[in-house]
Amino acid sequence: MKSTKDFLTTAASVAASAMLARTVINDLVPYELRDYIYSGINYLRGRVSSDLVIVIEEKDGYVLNHVYQAAMAYLSSNISASMRRLKVRKQDEDKNLVVSLDQGEEMTDVFEGIEFKWCLVCTSEQKQSGSNNNDYGGESRCFELSFNKKHKEKALGVYLPWLLDWWKAYKEQDKTLKLFMNEGDCWCPINLHHPSTFETLALDPDLKRAVMEDLGRFVKRKDYYRRIGKAWKRGYLLYGPPGTGKSSLIAAMANFLKFDIYDLELTEVNWNTSLRRLLVGTSNRSIIVVEDIDCSMELQNRDANADTSEATTSHEEKVTLSGLLNFVDGLWSSCGEERIIVFTTNYKDRLDPALLRPGRMDMHIHMGYCTPAAFRILASNYHAVEEHPLFKEIEALIRDLEVTPAAIAEELMRSDDIDVALQGLVESLQHMKLQVNNEIKPGGGGGDRAAADHDHHAEQEEVDCTQTLTQQEG
Repeated sequence: MKSTKDFLTTAASVAASAMLARTVINDLVPYELRDYIYSGINYLRGRVSSDLVIVIEEKDGYVLNHVYQAAMAYLSSNISASMRRLKVRKQDEDKNLVVSLDQGEEMTDVFEGIEFKWCLVCTSEQKQSGSNNNDYGGESRCFELSFNKKHKEKALGVYLPWLLDWWKAYKEQDKTLKLFMNEGDCWCPINLHHPSTFETLALDPDLKRAVMEDLGRFVKRKDYYRRIGKAWKRGYLLYGPPGTGKSSLIAAMANFLKFDIYDLELTEVNWNTSLRRLLVGTSNRSIIVVEDIDCSMELQNRDANADTSEATTSHEEKVTLSGLLNFVDGLWSSCGEERIIVFTTNYKDRLDPALLRPGRMDMHIHMGYCTPAAFRILASNYHAVEEHPLFKEIEALIRDLEVTPAAIAEELMRSDDIDVALQGLVESLQHMKLQVNNEIKPGGGGGDRAAADHDHHAEQEEVDCTQTLTQQEG
């Protein structure tokens, strides 16, 4: 009995001494020396221990480590009652609380009779001195996976590959799409719950069908792109006046493919190198969006004479058209697979022709004013009606006017009563037509209408030509 008591007393004393030593090291020893001390302790422990430790860092350079992401998802879905510290969050869109491991928490997983111990380790990174703005402090995170040395082959050859397969299947089950925005060289995600789909999109049915077929063909062509020696990506240009549904089309594409969206704000990017880091940081099966490319920023033309004094004093080259083209179609664009790049603009003629050629913007999609077919889709969306006595009058007015789907939708939302809403739309369109007629000078109306018809035919020919090019690629 006495020996047992002495043993417990000694063990408690050793544990207390170890905790005191750890506290002293953390509080008094500089972090540079602290790492050496902990490394030495781990080395000595490894010499006398039969365990092997695998370190799984969150990032490999600027690229997210899929093994880390898989481990975080797996462990969060298998929280045990014995754990003492957990992190909990909930966003408005989440149905349940999202629970994950806290820093320093350990968890044991048993796989095929083998115990694998996981520990989440977070390390503060001190900002380095110097003039380079890219040296910034932060926090690096990693998992330490420990197990008996004799199970090394099982861990690397079976357990971790199984974990990645589990994660892939887990993501496909009721996947919540993400919308990423760029802050500096990093992406910050939020949940994307945009309800737009191709079924609800107020777009010409033939053009809608062509886009859906093009997207469906693209995602099935991994071997085809590899065989022809091209990066597995596709570029789209959405152009047309404001309020014609460009953003809704992007959301519909994401929901159709189950792709995350990376909304690239070029005004927040100062250097070509930053642009490349952002591209490397995007995941496969994603849509990269650059909205209003014509007015996002002043891109330096490739043929323009650069300021030699600035070039000699700057460590990096400012974002240029060449940098953007390399982002879209250069070597850096091949740093991922199954990616879609979408540019939007209100004024296509303001874009540099180098951006518009096939291989960069493969499909040009004109988002025009509301058509009778698009109006019927809107009426079905907002009031669940397929036919109404006022439809013919409304469609006749729409053919004579340049009115956006957004303006039509706004009128339809003014009342829950379909008769009141449609009558209000008729009055609004009649008022618009009266204003247009008053603005047209005598003798000039026919020319304006002819020019409008010519523009419409030219746009339709461009869409048809684009579809032909798409079919020829197949």
